[in-house]
Amino acid sequence: MTLEQLRIFIAVAERQHVTRAAEALNLTQSAVSSAITTLEGRHGVALFDRIGRGVVLNSAGEVFLNEARKVLAQAEAAETALADLSGLERGRLSIHASQTIAGYWLPPRLARFHQAHPGIAIDVAIGNTAQVARAVAEGIAEIGLVEGEVDDPVLSRSVIDEEKLTLVVAPTHPWAAEPDRPDHDLTRTSWVLREPGSGTRAAFEHLLARRGLAIGDLAIAMVLPGNEAVRSAVEAGAGAGVMSQAVARLGVARRALVEVALDLPPRQFHLLRHKQRYRSRAGDAFLALAQRPA
Repeated sequence: MTLEQLRIFIAVAERQHVTRAAEALNLTQSAVSSAITTLEGRHGVALFDRIGRGVVLNSAGEVFLNEARKVLAQAEAAETALADLSGLERGRLSIHASQTIAGYWLPPRLARFHQAHPGIAIDVAIGNTAQVARAVAEGIAEIGLVEGEVDDPVLSRSVIDEEKLTLVVAPTHPWAAEPDRPDHDLTRTSWVLREPGSGTRAAFEHLLARRGLAIGDLAIAMVLPGNEAVRSAVEAGAGAGVMSQAVARLGVARRALVEVALDLPPRQFHLLRHKQRYRSRAGDAFLALAQRPA
């Protein structure tokens, strides 16, 4: 099997669609189909179930997907090591970041890095804290940037920055009439929360624990997988929500959200790197630039 076959397999598996994978890889649909057929035929294993005109990853394909990603990550690490020999003139850097960091903290730093090192291509993927940590542990990403706590013995973790969280409600919410009151009963309203595994959710759960409460003590109206989705639901009056001030800023400025007093501590942003995998000069250069004042 070849690395190109693995790249094609991963693209089809992630999209569950041959045509979309072909478009993403800038290949013809027939070339993608041929690569999958060759891979399956050579090893006598079907990796996809053909249902109608579509494809669905089967159990064998799911197992192989994890291994294929690891092999490509190792190949890219070897490529990075060779690129380092040419200094910072060319190369590739893979960064995975949680949503708040990727949406607000990271973009201006990426722009500064690109201006300084235009020959370095940067691949950015977004996930929650658990997903980012897994990507760094498996070698899929060289750098992970997360808001939540991570406890994995293969990863090093250090604080790279911090931000403020805020409690927000819609202007029609009863708490909006007394936004400076610090003792609102958190069990007397509906809540819109991020999904388990997100840094925002973890920080809120820590606050509840300090108050002798748990998520089960609250009236959860909905759990949503993204910052903007939570903000929009809170603006629509679905309940109260906790989010980054950077995420809430637009809604507050438009007077679609009201910030309510709550003793939320600053939330730290953490840098994750693998303790034993190769660390590229591009990665070191990005981190040095990212930690400088803007």
